[in-house]
Amino acid sequence: MFQFKKIIIFSFLLLVINITFAQRKKIIFNSNWQFTLNADSASVFNNTITNWQNIFLPHDWSKALPFSKTAPATTQGGALPGGIGWYKKIVTLPKNSNNKIIEIEFDGVYRNSELWVNGNYIGKRPNGYVNFAYKIHQYLNAYPNSNEIIVKCDNSQQPNSRWYSGSGIYRDVYLNLYSYPSFRDEKIFLTTPIINRDFAIIQLSPEKHFSKHSIHTLKIIVKDDNNKTVSSYINKKFIDASVSPLQIKIPKPKLWDTETPHLYSLKMELLNHKGKLIDNYQTTFGIRSIRFSADSGFFINNKHTLLKGVCMHHDLGALGAAYNRSAARRQLEILKDMGCNAIRFSHNPPAADMLSLCDEMGFLVIDEAFDMWAKKKNKHDYHKDFKEWWKEDLKAMIQRDRNHPSIISWSIGNEIREQFDSSGMHIAKQLADVCNFYDGTRPVLSALTETHFNKNFITQSKALDVLGFNYKDYMYDSLPIEFPNIPIIATETASALSTRRVYKTNPDSINIWPPNYKVQDSFTNGLADFTCPAYDNTFAYWGNTHEASWNAVKKHKNIAGAFVWSGFDYLGEPVPYPWPARSSYFGIIDLAGFPKDVYYMYKSEWSNDKVLHVFPHWNHNQGDTINVWSYYNQADEVEAFVNGKSFGKRKKEGDVLHVSWKIPYTPGALKVVSYNNDKVNGQTMHRTSGKPAKIKLELHKPLSSSEEYAFVTATVLDKNGLEVPTANNEITFTANNGAKIIATDNGLQTDTTIFTSNTRKMFNGKLLAIVKLNNKKNNYILTANAKKLITAKMILKTEK
Repeated sequence: MFQFKKIIIFSFLLLVINITFAQRKKIIFNSNWQFTLNADSASVFNNTITNWQNIFLPHDWSKALPFSKTAPATTQGGALPGGIGWYKKIVTLPKNSNNKIIEIEFDGVYRNSELWVNGNYIGKRPNGYVNFAYKIHQYLNAYPNSNEIIVKCDNSQQPNSRWYSGSGIYRDVYLNLYSYPSFRDEKIFLTTPIINRDFAIIQLSPEKHFSKHSIHTLKIIVKDDNNKTVSSYINKKFIDASVSPLQIKIPKPKLWDTETPHLYSLKMELLNHKGKLIDNYQTTFGIRSIRFSADSGFFINNKHTLLKGVCMHHDLGALGAAYNRSAARRQLEILKDMGCNAIRFSHNPPAADMLSLCDEMGFLVIDEAFDMWAKKKNKHDYHKDFKEWWKEDLKAMIQRDRNHPSIISWSIGNEIREQFDSSGMHIAKQLADVCNFYDGTRPVLSALTETHFNKNFITQSKALDVLGFNYKDYMYDSLPIEFPNIPIIATETASALSTRRVYKTNPDSINIWPPNYKVQDSFTNGLADFTCPAYDNTFAYWGNTHEASWNAVKKHKNIAGAFVWSGFDYLGEPVPYPWPARSSYFGIIDLAGFPKDVYYMYKSEWSNDKVLHVFPHWNHNQGDTINVWSYYNQADEVEAFVNGKSFGKRKKEGDVLHVSWKIPYTPGALKVVSYNNDKVNGQTMHRTSGKPAKIKLELHKPLSSSEEYAFVTATVLDKNGLEVPTANNEITFTANNGAKIIATDNGLQTDTTIFTSNTRKMFNGKLLAIVKLNNKKNNYILTANAKKLITAKMILKTEK
């Protein structure tokens, strides 16, 4: 445990694991699996099943099934089924694999996974979010004989989650082959005890498997992000560095931060006494220092940085929980463009590759282990396994993730119920001790709800280095008094509710939906269609508006920053409504990845980009009075016009982060102009559109390889090319040359069309299609058809 006064200082170098091998092999093990759902074990092992489905991992079987009001997971779990899934793979080992150590590595399986190799039972892992591996070489048949690998995933006991978990082998799987002696990957942990302008010192302790007392040659080469060698090391009498760590000097280090996430590469080679290469290990890393201050917040490389963060669950919208790098990158790009610089992965470790993306793109990360300890939140959740598995699961998270420069803190729990009794003191101390044993460089926190020290037994343990508090922004003034001399983060804020492009209520009034926990499961007093207004005037009873929540953090310089609940809508937890609502309303961005209006409030506050955003659209009923809002920055004031008539200039006053007008609707053009020093410095406009006439397709970004998914947005235009923001046309997507429509989504929280359908109604003018190419051609044509609309076609190809 760190000893804190007013400032906590951490200085270290961190890695992004991206391994390549010489004598070892790390084989991606995602292809050529077979899957069947809800079969009995006898049929699986007796090979009497005839309906095996050929699949490619990562795989989430739940998201590919119909939504159901009676799903045992309830709408809180996404109204999708669980069940028991079986995976089988027949594999022949490479020719040179004899006498190799072979292990199978899973990055995440939801949940209660069990493994058999050639009929031999290998083991079980209950936790659905942690990585784990088994050594299986003793059970394998040597080349050229085949091997049968079977994985069982049991997600039948429901409910077991407060959000959509997904089901199955939903992250990457690897087959690792190596020989002894070799580097022990899990033991490679790098720090930098010294970082300054002139040099940085890398400290690492590479250990070997077996042959611990034999002598080898160790070579290390470090290159910068221009592939230039900046440092090297050689030890011809290397035995083991676990007792005496190695130190390597890096001159003029390029520091990693959110704006310039410089990454170095480090290559280690192990040679025998004849100079023959017997193992190597390569990774990328970033050099940076962090510190938290009880008075001033967070610093990276001694520069004060406000954490402008969001909370993120692990699903990828219409793809469910099945991890996909291009989908994850798209989410991060949308957040980065908003000015977001931090993510709290809640309430479990993310996919390993997601952290690599955060390293590459410059996000600061809170890595969270648990949503509950021994006390349950759902009947069948992890509380059943906590006592037996918490130490192994926490260790797995830290050893996998501790070399990522993006991670700034470990979180040992979210809104843990042991806050309220003395067991919280003992458990918190145990968990913090494990964090500090495997990584003494980062602070430990927990996301808390109890803001009084004498009622909060987790804080009374004094095991936490930083305190995270969820909501209760009205208590921010008292936190330094209740919890003196310890840094504080607002780990959850807002829980504001909205549906994209819904403008049905008067934004001058505040809606608390639901008003209290007693009606949370039966609330129907909102809008008749179970949407929420896009104006920032609606929130759940425990939260607040986006503006009020962000202003509260800005006013308290001791708070290191905020993590908004949530960055994206996510599957499950559809507060405030019951079925057919099946996904959340909390996101700044909807489930399909389309920004809601409040996105531009955050962008105006968080980014250096110029922002001038006006809403709503300008398609309404004659005579209606329309509440017009505008978010802006880099201007003194803004003015609204309808068909050239001014409705006055407005400027932001006090804590209000938008301006507004009440304007009688007349078809034509709504224009907002911004001014600096009485000079026009920007304008934006909405025009009244006519009837839907044709479809427009837009690709999120060019495809660099056929492995990437194409994210294509369809919008409907009138005959003059104006977008129709109220369009709800049903569109069917098709693709040629074997390309496949993986999923579609429109962002509407109550749309119960199965995600894998290639036909779906638009919602408020937008629809997303996710397309997978087949890796055999270079050009594909995506076609979008709808009744009475001109068909749209788009060529999809990889950029060379």
